[in-house]
Amino acid sequence: MAPVADTDGLVRYIIESLVDNPSDVVIEKNEEGRQTVYEVRVHSDDVGKVIGRQGRVIKAVRTLVRASASVDESDATVEVLG
Repeated sequence: MAPVADTDGLVRYIIESLVDNPSDVVIEKNEEGRQTVYEVRVHSDDVGKVIGRQGRVIKAVRTLVRASASVDESDATVEVLG
């Protein structure tokens, strides 16, 4: 049996853990072939927390999401829309 990763749950868990207003988190999933883009919208006060200084936090989130998606032999990324 092939391993299955819950990338959707991972994205939601990470983003909601980072912000002060988890009820305002909206995540849209757009799929094009094997590429998946998670568009994340958060409260305006939380955008900086998700991006981090010099983009370090979002870069780490993208690395984790890409690793999770690779288990299913696909590719994924995260975009913060604000």
